[in-house]
Amino acid sequence: MTRGSLVQRLIWLAAGWSLVLLIVTGIGLSALFHYSALSEFEQGLSEDIDSLYSGSQVTPQGELFAPAITDARATRAYSGKYWELAEIRSDGKLHPVNDQRSRSLFDQEMPSPANVARQVTAAKGHLFFYNAEGPLHQRLRVAVRETRFPGYPRPIVFMVAQDHSHIDEDVRRFALYTALALLALGVGLVAAVFVQVRVGLDPLFGMGREIADVRVGKRSRLSELHPVEIAPLAQELNKLLDHNQEVVERQRTHVGNLAHALKTPISVMLAEARSHPGPLAEVVERQASAMQGHVEHHLRRARAAARSATAGERTSVAEVLDELARMLERVFPDGEIEWDADEALVFFGERQDLQEMVGNLMENACKWRNHRVRISGDLAAPGRLRLIVEDDGAGLPAEARNAVLKRGLRLDESTPGSGLGLSIVAELAVAYGGKLVLGDSRLGGLRVELELPGAA
Repeated sequence: MTRGSLVQRLIWLAAGWSLVLLIVTGIGLSALFHYSALSEFEQGLSEDIDSLYSGSQVTPQGELFAPAITDARATRAYSGKYWELAEIRSDGKLHPVNDQRSRSLFDQEMPSPANVARQVTAAKGHLFFYNAEGPLHQRLRVAVRETRFPGYPRPIVFMVAQDHSHIDEDVRRFALYTALALLALGVGLVAAVFVQVRVGLDPLFGMGREIADVRVGKRSRLSELHPVEIAPLAQELNKLLDHNQEVVERQRTHVGNLAHALKTPISVMLAEARSHPGPLAEVVERQASAMQGHVEHHLRRARAAARSATAGERTSVAEVLDELARMLERVFPDGEIEWDADEALVFFGERQDLQEMVGNLMENACKWRNHRVRISGDLAAPGRLRLIVEDDGAGLPAEARNAVLKRGLRLDESTPGSGLGLSIVAELAVAYGGKLVLGDSRLGGLRVELELPGAA
């Protein structure tokens, strides 16, 4: 129960509970209908016994005579409607009285269990009912009552029976219709529960969407408009976001202070070493330059990591490409710079970092091109963007592509530069969770593919 969907859990619980209630309700209604139908049926048998009793009499010769029941079914052989008069003799068993029985019994006697005489006697004049099998295997309900007549020496038992299979059929039909109705009700209840759960939990789903928007940079905080049950959660999440922002800003401040504290002494050491030439000065200058490079490298990575952790940073790729293309066209006027990127393409990070990465790639392409530089931007995957920078220059051999990504390594000293451009781009891309891939351009030169996180 600690995993899975809340919606499914609530729906299954409600559906299970509703199913139990509907089953119990269906069984209860069927039992109630059966009891009601059987009671009404037995009431009819009781009235038949009363009719026989009220018209029965003992003749002067001491014989018992009972009028026939007027129901036409009692006159048809094996019709399912029967009556009979019996007496309890000294052996404790029922014996029919002369021919006092319905014509429907024809040559049969009223079926009765072996101990029915004892049960009738124990009832002391009250109605007693039992089930039996009729002449044609009908399912009979038999009503029995013991009474005494003046002038007749033995107790008389009035017995009336009728086929009750139609009651069972009515009960089965009622149970079927009830089950179908309850099934429709159950489906409706589950649908209502589904709608209720979805509507009831919609604010929770909305909070999830807001958190996703914060993650992809569409917003920086959660809305304050939430139901009272989850409003404290939204407030705590906003406090957590504020705390994380404060931590990032504090670390960025520390990084800036560290940069300032280290750069100044290193700059002083380099200036002093250059102003006093000599073997020691060369060693100091070389080591100080290496220190300066390491400081710049690690500070840049720290700044990029801090920026990538900051929510809400969004940068339009098209705006940055347009700005860089205009600037580089003035710096390198002897060529053509083409770029193409959708206006909706957005980088999930700071503008300064995107300018540094793409600017280095475009500048490097302009240096090595013959005439053309082409930049294109598109979506590589959901939440990922891809920028491709190509030129029509001499290109780069496959075996040398890994080498140019190392810091300070230059394969051609004829062109001005420090050899840090591609390594800086690679480091920043990795800090943002992206990558830099070198390949062959369709223009004939180098193709550089930069993949970065994209914002919605």
